[in-house]
Amino acid sequence: MRIIGLLLISTGALAQAPPFEPVATISQIMVAITLPYSDALLYIERNPPKGDSDWETLQMKALMLAESGNLLMMQGRAKDRGQWMKDARLLVEAGGAAVKATRMKNIQAVLALNDQIVTSCIVCHTQFRPRHRR
Repeated sequence: MRIIGLLLISTGALAQAPPFEPVATISQIMVAITLPYSDALLYIERNPPKGDSDWETLQMKALMLAESGNLLMMQGRAKDRGQWMKDARLLVEAGGAAVKATRMKNIQAVLALNDQIVTSCIVCHTQFRPRHRR
């Protein structure tokens, strides 16, 4: 009976262990993913998409922007379970909205998200990087 109990306990512990391991730092995620992909959306008028391929590329950047928020929520990166998670969720939501706008191939809809994208960054930086320049 003890063996069965130990097996159940150890199986439960293994099932709760996350199947992932953070590799990049928060700063590396920001520099490699969040910043360049948000810039692609924020400055869409500088190099507007000309065809389906350009829109598809922009859509992938919007997807990666949203996923960067998810990466920031991973155990080992999340600073806390409260404000940090809310701020990262804002980034996921902004990126998700940008995905929808790029699927519609609507530059005005992407531009309308500028405030939402910028706000998601500013809110987090105000709380967790107060000395960081805007």
